[in-house]
Amino acid sequence: MNIRRPISTATLAGVSVLGLLALSACSPSGGARTEDGKLKVTASFYPMEFLARQIGGKHVEVTDLTKPGVEPHDLELSPQQTAQLGESGAIIYLKGLQPAVDDAVEQSGVKNVADAASLTSLEEHGTEVDGHHHTTGDNHSDSESEHSESEGGKDPHVWLDPVKYAEVAKGVNKTLAKADPDHKADYQKNTDALVKKLDGLNTEFKNGLKKRTSDTFLTTHAAFGYLAERYGLTEEAISGLDPESEPSAKRIRELHTLAKDHHVSTVFFETIANPATAKALAGDLHLKTDVLDPLEGINAKSRGKDYFGVQRANLAALQKALGSK
Repeated sequence: MNIRRPISTATLAGVSVLGLLALSACSPSGGARTEDGKLKVTASFYPMEFLARQIGGKHVEVTDLTKPGVEPHDLELSPQQTAQLGESGAIIYLKGLQPAVDDAVEQSGVKNVADAASLTSLEEHGTEVDGHHHTTGDNHSDSESEHSESEGGKDPHVWLDPVKYAEVAKGVNKTLAKADPDHKADYQKNTDALVKKLDGLNTEFKNGLKKRTSDTFLTTHAAFGYLAERYGLTEEAISGLDPESEPSAKRIRELHTLAKDHHVSTVFFETIANPATAKALAGDLHLKTDVLDPLEGINAKSRGKDYFGVQRANLAALQKALGSK
């Protein structure tokens, strides 16, 4: 007697995803273009979407896998999103930031993929040195390095440094040109214009943070390591690279001391991550609070409509907190 066992929902979902991917791969056009001929580009989250739109311009249709207000690190893809990824003419993502996206990209079979993590050098930030989750513009001594303990490995937040973001932009340009060679000249023109604007933003940060009374700022999580290193600042993070990690009691005590020793005036929180711990710390220390946006997404609370608007708001917030003149 044959007994039919019920098929689990997870199994059905997996079969449907594989089926959809197979269909997209076998379609005549590969699903890589829209009906009006635009290149379909899938971006993993806002900083990658911004590059795709700025460089691709009128020749691309961009889909962002991470919706506004969603914490990118926590993203889970639906079967429809996974299938859509497989129909892309190009994919722009940052390997190591979103595990679900990493897996889907690997399975997608798409040939033209720009991985931001491979387009610029990554460094270890958000590390614990004698208990301090910090990144500084100065190199640590060998004795400090011996006692360092990784809080998550390589720091993915390269987009917050305009110089590194420009390097990524140049790599994205090459991927789009390869996927759509007919519009190579336009992609190059758009990239040149974007890089020029990023160079200008870098100059704004350098000049705006030259004269300051303090170098140290406190943040919710260690997202601003590259920015701190670029402009000679020291980031002290409540938690490490993971915005959801909880600080130890020891860490909170250390932050109390650090804030006093380095004349910290402000504790920064974010627009997407929970601000409770940052606000509680600020209350205990009688410090101000303000927003320093890691630019992982744009929503109604963002202090700017795009990358440049939010970055300039970040600069203004840092100038105020660090006593810049």
